[in-house]
Amino acid sequence: MWKEFLLSSLVGIQIAKACTGTINSLSDVSAAVECTTVNINGFTVPGGQALTLDLMDGSTVNMNGDVKFGNLSWAGPLFTISGSSITFNGNGHIFDGGGPFYWDGLGGSGGIQKPDPMMKIRISGTFSNVKVVNSPQRTYSVSNPDTLVMSGLTIDNSQGDLPNAQSDGRPAGHNTDGFDCSTTDLTIENSSIHNQDDCLAINKGSNIVFRGNTCTGGHGISIGSIASDATVSGITISGNTVINNDQALRIKTQATATGSSVSDITYSGNTATGCRLFGVLIDQSYPDTLGTPGNGVKISGINFVSPETTLAVDSGADRVAVNCGVGTCTGTWNWADLTVTGGKAGPITNFNGISGFSQ
Repeated sequence: MWKEFLLSSLVGIQIAKACTGTINSLSDVSAAVECTTVNINGFTVPGGQALTLDLMDGSTVNMNGDVKFGNLSWAGPLFTISGSSITFNGNGHIFDGGGPFYWDGLGGSGGIQKPDPMMKIRISGTFSNVKVVNSPQRTYSVSNPDTLVMSGLTIDNSQGDLPNAQSDGRPAGHNTDGFDCSTTDLTIENSSIHNQDDCLAINKGSNIVFRGNTCTGGHGISIGSIASDATVSGITISGNTVINNDQALRIKTQATATGSSVSDITYSGNTATGCRLFGVLIDQSYPDTLGTPGNGVKISGINFVSPETTLAVDSGADRVAVNCGVGTCTGTWNWADLTVTGGKAGPITNFNGISGFSQ
């Protein structure tokens, strides 16, 4: 009797997990996520509500249509996905955050409250071929529980480059970071990001790879800003193209931060054109730029390796600026495979350990 009961229970569980759930509206979500195949058809999420997928382990999600989010001032996020060993296939479909309704040139610094982030990713597995347009503020916040590969993604906030009636002449989009990451074992590759802030911002974590991506219009590829008690190590930034950003590559640590470290950062084969302010900026005075640096974050092992990274900066920009606290930047940094053209030499403060490169 017990064996029959156990067998029937196991069979029941397997049948439940093997089903296919279809989402045509938020009312379908709770039943759909009980299945290991979830199909999302095109629909509109009402303003002030979120699409939240708390998935069974091993699930596959297929987007079969575009998802739009209604307009309402609230905290967000608009989309959250969680689960282990998930396969998410966007199939080129769109998540539309309705950014123009929110954009006022202020981002998170004031004005209308904006859903932030738009997309919260808490899965391991793969997340691919998704297009996000018009995020109200930050686009992706990534905190995967295990290894995750995000690939073939598009973030298009290009409409935010222009002023609107609320932005007082400033670009309407602001703080529209592409990927904010506090995690480990993450790869982001072969994706396109057009925004008005950091293309990538790594706030803490390790074993993160950012490769083969194109970053347009924003603030470049960033480590930080680093706050207190944060560790960043084992980061690879390779084969990316940076177009018309404030800077190409940046490490920024908060002037007031303590107990933190940044180490083992490797750059290779990146290219940049149209850098407005800096080619490479390493600055320990954030939120100031080249202000008084703090002494609470140790930085070591910042290297440029083959293939060569080549950056072109605008005429008024600094090619390289390094602003370290006293004794906080340590060791020898090999920059032999970095070339920066245009602009002028920037300041190097409190550090003489850069080798193989001169301005």
